[in-house]
Amino acid sequence: MPDLVTFGETMLRLSPPRGERLERTRTLDTAIGGAESNVAVAAARLGCEAAWLSKLPSSPLGRRVTGELRSHGVEPAVAWDETDSARLGTYYLEYGGTPRGTDVVYDRRDASVTTATPSELPTATLDDAELFYTSGITPALSPTLADTTEALLAAARRAGTTTAFDLNYRSKLWSPDAAGEAYTSLFPHIDVLVAAERDVNACLNREGDAIEVANALLHEFGFETVILTRGAHGSVAVHDGDAHEQDAYTADTFDPVGSGDAFVGGYLARRLRGGDVADALAYGAATASLKRTIDGDLAVVTPEEVRALIAADGDGGISR
Repeated sequence: MPDLVTFGETMLRLSPPRGERLERTRTLDTAIGGAESNVAVAAARLGCEAAWLSKLPSSPLGRRVTGELRSHGVEPAVAWDETDSARLGTYYLEYGGTPRGTDVVYDRRDASVTTATPSELPTATLDDAELFYTSGITPALSPTLADTTEALLAAARRAGTTTAFDLNYRSKLWSPDAAGEAYTSLFPHIDVLVAAERDVNACLNREGDAIEVANALLHEFGFETVILTRGAHGSVAVHDGDAHEQDAYTADTFDPVGSGDAFVGGYLARRLRGGDVADALAYGAATASLKRTIDGDLAVVTPEEVRALIAADGDGGISR
């Protein structure tokens, strides 16, 4: 049985060559990406038994997703949609440097996953898992998925499985107020909270010193661990009365998409393998840094690369 089970949407990613515009390109590179499957891939590549729970169209595109995930060691646990309306969500990514920036266009409305219910999902994969993870993207996709997300988190907690949740706020999906209300309704079912500092500011109206904010969230909602990521300023975590700080590792950024998921996957993988919080923060930071050097959403890394980066630069951590 898997150490880690994740639940969420995976999309087909379509990208013109660098320097090309979507409106002009004749070529699109294809890949897959989704927050929860990205986390599962990172954890699997770092030695965990990982499964990804979702719903996909019974089509070549759906099989593309499962085949890709299996190639990285992730076991798909999928409900197959055989209806005429079945579809896989897609997103288009147009690379651009300063001053234009990179642009993302989503085409994910009415994807098969938006209708997923607990009764049709192969949830037996959760029975003996050590950890269940999902993100705030999933309940934003449809009212059905909001209900399913809560039901799966609650079921995991009842089974004694540790639950982890990343706010992962997306302004193209909902407003900060709507997101904040949905997040807090899920908090009673969550052990480990991960959040970008900017998402906590925007959606939970919490500002100030990062460690103080993390401590306040931990005590108000009864979390076991709260981790706040701060981009180039690294990350902080509070757990069991201790606070930890971790610097970000420098990277020549080739593709930043998925680096936050790589951080979560690296962190969870190390915790599942017995590492303490400070050690896991270093693994998360190193995995995220390595991901920035790799094209696509997935952290195609090895344990040796992560350990070598930590050893070369030092873990950059402070615990107190």
